[in-house]
Amino acid sequence: MLYKALKSRVPMDIISEIDREVTVDDAYDIQLLNVKRALEDGEIISGKKIGLTSKGMQELLGITEPDYGHLYASTEVQNGGLVDMDTQAIRPKVEGEVAFVLKEDLKGRGITVEDVYKATDYVCASIEIVDSRIKDWKIKLVDTIADNGSSSLYVLGDKKVKIDSVSLPDIEMTLYKNGEAVNSGSGKEVLGNPAVSVAWLANKLCEYGVTLKKGEVILSGAFTASPEAFKGDVFECVFSELGSVKVEFR
Repeated sequence: MLYKALKSRVPMDIISEIDREVTVDDAYDIQLLNVKRALEDGEIISGKKIGLTSKGMQELLGITEPDYGHLYASTEVQNGGLVDMDTQAIRPKVEGEVAFVLKEDLKGRGITVEDVYKATDYVCASIEIVDSRIKDWKIKLVDTIADNGSSSLYVLGDKKVKIDSVSLPDIEMTLYKNGEAVNSGSGKEVLGNPAVSVAWLANKLCEYGVTLKKGEVILSGAFTASPEAFKGDVFECVFSELGSVKVEFR
């Protein structure tokens, strides 16, 4: 049903209400099944995304760790590019994040922040456009996990920065909507350090037999709350040290 909702852009009923016995492991199994279907349909995995990295969101959902989803090459939007609301989105929201691009595989268990630094080619500014195939964003943890971590589209900034040349926790980001600042935050909001988030992901993926691969993009988690996007909106995230990244909704 989720894969059909993805392809048709017609959201489905709430999974956690259809089957109240669905567990987190079940939800990841559903996600991986739909990833397999996507690959069979010709999609190419370009990376992973990490969600629910802030203490506030974890407390709201009563959880103690983030979640993750898969990125596809076809879902990358060029910096400054357009998102067609009629063909590419349902109810999108915008997040500013640090993206990691790997120069070698990261395979858990026991991956540390130091391992993440060694495996990272560069970091850059990014926008993640999250969306839900569940009606009206009425989701619980298992719903968003099954729905590929509410992954939709992503945009990477043009400036490539060596990871050891910046202090990731101290990076500041301001999110602008139509030229007006609407949110701001720092890397500390992402598990204290976005690299901690990537280390968590590598170790978590090991539970499901998945490895982070050389060349993959890792979206490490949102700095702030996620405003909803509507037709005509232009969003820009401006990061200290990393430059800016921009997207427009039409």
